[in-house]
Amino acid sequence: MHAKSVIPRAALAGGAGGLVAFGFARIFAEPLIQQAIDYEDRRGEAQDALAAAAGQPAAEAGPDIFSRTVQGTVGIGAGMVLAGVALGLLFAVVYTVLQGRVTARPRVLALLVAGAGLLTFYATPFVKYPANPPAVGHEETIGDRSGLFLVMIVGSVVFLVVAVIVGRKLSARLGGWNAALVGGLVYVVLAGVLMAVLPSLGELAANVATYGPAATETPQPLRDAAGRIVFPGFDADLLYSFRVYSFTAQLLMWGVLGLVFGALAERASGRADGESVEAGEAPETIGA
Repeated sequence: MHAKSVIPRAALAGGAGGLVAFGFARIFAEPLIQQAIDYEDRRGEAQDALAAAAGQPAAEAGPDIFSRTVQGTVGIGAGMVLAGVALGLLFAVVYTVLQGRVTARPRVLALLVAGAGLLTFYATPFVKYPANPPAVGHEETIGDRSGLFLVMIVGSVVFLVVAVIVGRKLSARLGGWNAALVGGLVYVVLAGVLMAVLPSLGELAANVATYGPAATETPQPLRDAAGRIVFPGFDADLLYSFRVYSFTAQLLMWGVLGLVFGALAERASGRADGESVEAGEAPETIGA
């Protein structure tokens, strides 16, 4: 397919993936987000009570620009669909570059590109910095957290390219399967080294200065001056469920992107072959 025909199909497939992911997140993740916000509000009230008991002013809460209803429907929906379209456009670039260089049917190549996108843009960074609901994470570290996640994405992309190059160079000597295993091992080792070098969120300077050393930013039990727990820490089951649903939503987005684009590409490829036959030309053979 020509690049001009790849782009709109990929954008459409990405939008479809974002819509499916939104439907899943709206049903499963949104209630957990509301629970996390409720926890944050109740914890804030407990902190204000402790501050008042100590003769300190209560923290001022900033105004909500959008209501929770808007955030949980139009906001998350528009955000996920637009994110899907953007990923579809990026998908189109990679697919166009690999088209003709990889011997595979369009639907197979589409799934390979989508799988690589999920691996590098979400799955690998997720292992080091998993998704968190509201109340988990401090405002002072938003910039640092975004930067670290971006470093993981860039590193994952570079490591995948290195792994593919290593696999291709060793394929003649080791065979395709063994070379692929070696390339996969290279990716895992490089990603593991980067994860070991990068700090955990609890080790960020802003967190250490304000909350002391910790492994994560997950809120711990709130204690009074005597050390008694006056409010519990964040619910571990809620945090686990949110992360599972967040990963599943991304899996759906990338999966639908690959499947829908693959179907559209197969149809376009079959139509092009038919036109070649009508013109008296031999159709191009596409490897399985």
